[in-house]
Amino acid sequence: MSFVKTPVRGMPEQTPRDMELREYALGKIKSTYKKYGFTQIETPAVEHIENLTSKQGGENEQLIFKILKRGEKLQKSENFDDLCDCGLRYDLTVPLARFYANNSNDLPNPFKALQTGPVWRADSPQKGRYRQFTQCDIDILGDATNLAEMELITATANMLYELGLGGSKVRVNDRRILKAMASFCGFPEEKHSVIFIILDKYDKIGLEGVKKSLLELGLEESGVESYCKFFNGSTDLFSCRDYFRDEWANVVPENVISNLEDIIATSRDILSGKGQVVFDPTLVRGMSYYTGPIFEIELSSYKLSVAGGGRYDEMIGKYSGGSTPACGFSIGFERIIDIMKNNETPIGAGDEEKIAYLITREAPLEKKREVLQKAAALREAGVCVLVSMRNKNFYAQKDKLRLYGYTKFVDVYPDTRL
Repeated sequence: MSFVKTPVRGMPEQTPRDMELREYALGKIKSTYKKYGFTQIETPAVEHIENLTSKQGGENEQLIFKILKRGEKLQKSENFDDLCDCGLRYDLTVPLARFYANNSNDLPNPFKALQTGPVWRADSPQKGRYRQFTQCDIDILGDATNLAEMELITATANMLYELGLGGSKVRVNDRRILKAMASFCGFPEEKHSVIFIILDKYDKIGLEGVKKSLLELGLEESGVESYCKFFNGSTDLFSCRDYFRDEWANVVPENVISNLEDIIATSRDILSGKGQVVFDPTLVRGMSYYTGPIFEIELSSYKLSVAGGGRYDEMIGKYSGGSTPACGFSIGFERIIDIMKNNETPIGAGDEEKIAYLITREAPLEKKREVLQKAAALREAGVCVLVSMRNKNFYAQKDKLRLYGYTKFVDVYPDTRL
């Protein structure tokens, strides 16, 4: 059997340069969220198959890497559906729900959680879509007020700003608004989910595409015409309250509008020039577990969505047996890394001094010992020091080290003074 040196498709590997950038970004993310009182947790990569297939993960449940039972348990399995008892997690939300249900008695209330780690989806690999990738989630559990949404939005917009990615645009909506508009147009509740999936493609297929797809769904033409009127024009120009005036004055309950207006206005004031916050009635978010406000962040300079989330008050209770309000954000870590790579973001610029001592092969043992003692003293002082043998092509060697942030080089010959 031949040895295959390339990784399995969709399973990326990281070079030292890649890891430098990823660790730098993760460090910035963690330090920013720590300022907001988020505490880090870790959950296993492997989850119970019952949890992963609990109809909470939408289409992701079709992409599970399932793990076969082992030993006698596998031999005793009588049918195909009984072959697996666990699988690799496809996101961090389901593991968080199980974690909280298992540990809530030992956690503060509300609980502000930060979780990072790899997830796996048995998807078709393509550019920008992997079978293994890193997710970064922040969640607030136990807070039923809109303070949770305000904290999540401002913390995440600030995190992106701290990473040097510029200002962001936060689009905000509410699943209750989506349901109210669909009901107003006479659409049956059992078709709401598929209607929202169609609306979620608004940016790609436009209003005419949405209309065509809704008619193909067998909905009444008069209802489809009324529905499409909601999205005819630039939605960024309106507040939520202004949007539902006049002919749509009674479409959405007042408490839903007031709640969303408070979230948008307060988050906008806190962020100041670091980000916009706007109402967008076309925002859907794909997961069916969202129960209230939803939000998505795009970087203003790139027109790319890099984070999204919302309120999911009913999920935790399905695991814990009690009512637990919850709200969270999932950050597109891989997309952020791609942007930083394209920008050639300097890693740790200004954060630490990095020195490289390059020793020639002619240098005696005493000189090597002297270099190591000097390096040890500098490391005690907090300086990053590399001690390495000097290559014949030292120009190329130094060029590569500069990519890793080294700015000072000391060539060590037998007579070098340190």
